[in-house]
Amino acid sequence: MNFHDLKFKTPQGKEIKMSEYQGKAILIVNTATQCGLAPQFDGLEKLHQNYKDKGLVVLGFPCDQFAGQEPETNDTVEQTCKINFGVTFQLSEKIDVNGANTHPLFVYLKQNLKGIFGSKIKWNFTKFLITPEGRPFKRYAPTVKPEKIEKDIQKLL
Repeated sequence: MNFHDLKFKTPQGKEIKMSEYQGKAILIVNTATQCGLAPQFDGLEKLHQNYKDKGLVVLGFPCDQFAGQEPETNDTVEQTCKINFGVTFQLSEKIDVNGANTHPLFVYLKQNLKGIFGSKIKWNFTKFLITPEGRPFKRYAPTVKPEKIEKDIQKLL
């Protein structure tokens, strides 16, 4: 499977194809508004603002599989992220990143970029950087702050 063949839905149910982002570096993050790592939203938004005009796309994928830390619904998640964290980058509908109902995008990412626990996602705010050509470039642990990814983003742009 090719990365650009994958797709996801916005919280409103609009389908977005990854092919729309061809030629752009993409940072994909599973997010949760009630996670102790939620302050990383600020760093992700800063990356979005600093590099969106240079070819970076930041995509957040809300997930409630870790200690119930994403209580928001598809109807409320964007507003909550905007009000509480200033998020303006694209969010998806709520998804699963592990288990039988893993979103196809995360199946692909986990197969191509393994982490400490193999392919399993350890926690919220696991990050994946994709090259402008659609190649999985690097996986980052949940505790890696967005600013620590900036040098890799600059390399890809």
